[in-house]
Amino acid sequence: MVDKVQAPAWSQRHILVTGGARGIGRSVTQALLAQGARVTVLGRSLPDAQALRTLTGSDEAAERLHAVAADVSDPEAVAAAFAAARARFGAIDTLVNNAGQASSAPALKTDLALWQRMLAVNLTGAWVCTQQALPGMVRAGWGRVVNVASTAAQRGYAYVSAYCAAKHGVLGLTRALALELATRGVTVNAVCPGFTETDLLADSVANIMAKTGRTEEQARADLAAGNPQKRLIQPQEVADAVLWLCQPGSGSVTGQAISVSGGEVM
Repeated sequence: MVDKVQAPAWSQRHILVTGGARGIGRSVTQALLAQGARVTVLGRSLPDAQALRTLTGSDEAAERLHAVAADVSDPEAVAAAFAAARARFGAIDTLVNNAGQASSAPALKTDLALWQRMLAVNLTGAWVCTQQALPGMVRAGWGRVVNVASTAAQRGYAYVSAYCAAKHGVLGLTRALALELATRGVTVNAVCPGFTETDLLADSVANIMAKTGRTEEQARADLAAGNPQKRLIQPQEVADAVLWLCQPGSGSVTGQAISVSGGEVM
């Protein structure tokens, strides 16, 4: 057992958010900046200056935002990106593994390339980034890792076997690391959104329309039907759950999968 370490003030926090400039990640970044944290967003490519400016809303917040580029499944690129992040804002005390990708196909048409791509982005990427962030957290005796998974980590969905396998893997990784780090001052949790209003959802809607002939309204209703509240999740709702897990008061919560899905998973 280690002595309990005082959580750093928000103004001293350095939080890295993968996929932090779009979709759920964008809302997470904005929520963290609003608390006064320094935030590094990591994406496959650097967002342009205007995209970054719209994330902050003020010159003061813009000074606390940094962007780095890497493919999360590429260990060397991730190591360089994390080094650049630390050079800008210092040690990383919180990691939000949000970067992800979803592709659908019937099981018999899921080739090895699709399978490997889903695991690389959704599971291997979370592992590679966590390996970069953990040493500093363990040395400090305090840290937070939040994995943005999916209800696909908690249940099965037809036609997305590779995606479900990857997200189930993220949940297994979350639970294993939570136990390993339980006495080190570091918590590891997963947030599992249902269908959420993002670019990924827009792609799913377009795919349904193309394959079934349904209208956009019908396609969106199909996706919302599994939610007992009969609606789509908003990115800010996911960001609020992530923000709570990043706070000092969530220190007794680790190894959990928090479903943000209107009751779809209980």
